[in-house]
Amino acid sequence: MTWYLSFKALHLIFMVCWFAVLFYLPRLFVYHAAAEDEIGRARFKIMERKLYYGIGMPSFVGTIIFGTAMLIMNPAWLSAGWMHAKLTLVALLVVYHFLCGAHLKRFANDENTKSHVFFRFFNEAPVLALLAIVFLAVLKPF
Repeated sequence: MTWYLSFKALHLIFMVCWFAVLFYLPRLFVYHAAAEDEIGRARFKIMERKLYYGIGMPSFVGTIIFGTAMLIMNPAWLSAGWMHAKLTLVALLVVYHFLCGAHLKRFANDENTKSHVFFRFFNEAPVLALLAIVFLAVLKPF
């Protein structure tokens, strides 16, 4: 039980850090897309790169590793409907994470074609996923 609780704590810690990146990085994209001066754009490139690679990738990897470890310790969860729904949302978040990486590369290469308005809407997706994932994990409704 101690290993499980340790993995659960680490999963939650990494998940909180990952979501911080998923919330903040697209917000930086909003400001970057609206930036009109070269100094500002250069600053956003540095901030985005450090956030994605320095915090986002390690947090993403930690979340997946410790979530997988808990699933290995509790294989019966894989037959639960709530877990299927949660894992589907997690898979969508993984896609979102790598979409953020693709946008980061476009900004880094000065190839972004999306407006700040696009990124304002893009920024909302992880909020909806977080709400659903937490409710599924806590309530286990089906």
